[in-house]
Amino acid sequence: MKKRISLSFFLVILSLSLVFIVSSFGCANIVPPGGGPRDSLPPVLVEATPKDSSINFTGNRITLNFDEFVDDIQNQFENVLVSPTPNNPPIINNHLRTVSIRIKDTLEPNTTYSIDFGNALRDINEGNVYKNFTYLFSTGNTIDQNTFSGKVIMAETGKTDSTLIVVLHRNPDDSAVAKEKPRYIAKLDGKGNFQFRNLAAGTFAVYVIPNDYSKHYDDTTKPFAFANQPVNTVDNQPITLYAFTLPKVDTAAKPAAAPNNGSRGKKDKEDNQLRMQNNLDGGRQDILKNLVLTFDKKITTYDSSKIVLTDTNYKPVANYTITRDTSETGFTIVHQWPPNQPFLLLIDKAGFADSAGTTLKRSDTLSFFTKKSEDYGSLKLTFKNLDLAKNPVLQFVQNDKIIESSPLTGAQWYRKLFNPGEYDLRILYDDNKNGVWDRGQFFGAKRQPEIVVPINAKLSVRANWDNEPEITL
Repeated sequence: MKKRISLSFFLVILSLSLVFIVSSFGCANIVPPGGGPRDSLPPVLVEATPKDSSINFTGNRITLNFDEFVDDIQNQFENVLVSPTPNNPPIINNHLRTVSIRIKDTLEPNTTYSIDFGNALRDINEGNVYKNFTYLFSTGNTIDQNTFSGKVIMAETGKTDSTLIVVLHRNPDDSAVAKEKPRYIAKLDGKGNFQFRNLAAGTFAVYVIPNDYSKHYDDTTKPFAFANQPVNTVDNQPITLYAFTLPKVDTAAKPAAAPNNGSRGKKDKEDNQLRMQNNLDGGRQDILKNLVLTFDKKITTYDSSKIVLTDTNYKPVANYTITRDTSETGFTIVHQWPPNQPFLLLIDKAGFADSAGTTLKRSDTLSFFTKKSEDYGSLKLTFKNLDLAKNPVLQFVQNDKIIESSPLTGAQWYRKLFNPGEYDLRILYDDNKNGVWDRGQFFGAKRQPEIVVPINAKLSVRANWDNEPEITL
């Protein structure tokens, strides 16, 4: 009797355990077992219904089955490109190993369609991307095979921006890129290259715009490029497009200055004193640069007689000037600085004042030395294959900021004293010879931007050293 009870009890416990296990798997997310080597392979398409590159397509649903679970497709409007561009984008869903596409538009007859997933397809476990997967179908008897390719470069820097897209418009009017949806869309890769495939035969206007929801050129402060001539998709050559932006116009109203009613307390007056900074490097003046004073407020009243540059005996220095910049917050002391010399800059507190009459808290004296000649290196650059007919301008760049620009008049460029450091070099081809990069213009008078070409080799300038690199363009 005792053995029978134990056996019955065991059977009941086993039954309850099986029910619990089955219920748990029915409710929980299905997660593959852990352990083993890391999955490094992207999903693989096993079956497509209708099959990829089908012709005489008449349905409105497409099913893609993969060999493993696929993750949700994020930001479909940006990551999945459908060409020709539909009025209503398809609805794309995924469940386990299946991606389903429901087409909401009425399809055009005898037209090849492509659904480019870019990098949007990935497995659910490790995020391995099925790169550049494109599904094709045609409502006619053939799949179009025409192609068009090229590269997009940011004209001001010579760099690339892979977030941009290239679009083709059938309508040749300039307004089309601002008002109409493009016919075809292609993304850029990491090197700025693009390629259209499976294009219909025809002539199209070519533009570069941001990959946002509208797919329009509706903001001139965003990157934009255009081809001078339409492209024929049957007979064409690769093209390079140079993107530019137009400056943003600040239309915000400037706040009115608060009236000075004389009711401020002592603490308020202290808080509202002018604050001044300078660009001295550890108390030393760079002999290749100007001394700059910067204030935290706009200066409306300025008395040059109260700012005096002297030697250490308080004797005024000759041949210097003080200029105010356009922001009205900065003042530049221009002087031919000799190396390794001491100076004093005497600043009376009443020398600067803002619109409310606020001045510095106290008068100040800046005491500084100029840098030594040994703090700099000499620099001689020799260029090979330099085209002087394009009016080249050499740009020295640090942290994406142009430190210096210098027109090139020959194959060699020399400077006796140059600040040491690491520099990127670029060549601006200065069409109008004004020494600076000029933007393009599309609406109205069409004008391409000036081109800047980066030099791949980084320049390293050592102090107290003759730096003489050769640069091949």
